[in-house]
Amino acid sequence: MRCLTVLFMNPADPSESIAVPRARSVVDAGSWDTALETGHIVADHDQRHRRRILLRTVSGHDILLDLAHTRHLRHGDGLLLDEGGIIRIEAAPEHLLQITAPDAPGLMRIAWHLGNRHLPTALQADRLLIRDDHVIADMVRRLGGAVAAIEAPFDPETGAYATDAPAHHHHGA
Repeated sequence: MRCLTVLFMNPADPSESIAVPRARSVVDAGSWDTALETGHIVADHDQRHRRRILLRTVSGHDILLDLAHTRHLRHGDGLLLDEGGIIRIEAAPEHLLQITAPDAPGLMRIAWHLGNRHLPTALQADRLLIRDDHVIADMVRRLGGAVAAIEAPFDPETGAYATDAPAHHHHGA
């Protein structure tokens, strides 16, 4: 018999258990029927890099994420519940720096310096996004770049050897 829920101790009454739905697989953004959505979770970048954690939907329902391996959950991905239904992942806005340059070679040079410092970076056609960091902002300005503080979802590159990156991940502007 397949276990569809997991029992947790009720913090309000330790003598009681609470049944919590479990998600053991992720469905890539854009590849699932949104009519199957039964709720959604809003999480920042760090909260979306998980293997096993108790998550709470916006409507207040707990879900156990129980994956075989750590995975970066991207905006629009779905958590497939054992009992049916899908919980949509929504990337929360974060305090970021938007980096631009006067030309493509200048932006590429800045990207190289960010990578050399192993900074998580979202690469887009005409800009780079990093977490807010005044020291890095000063470096970017010295390299000829422009820096603007913004709030946006943060979804940096996962790296060449990541096993959870979608086959064709496209970055929007």
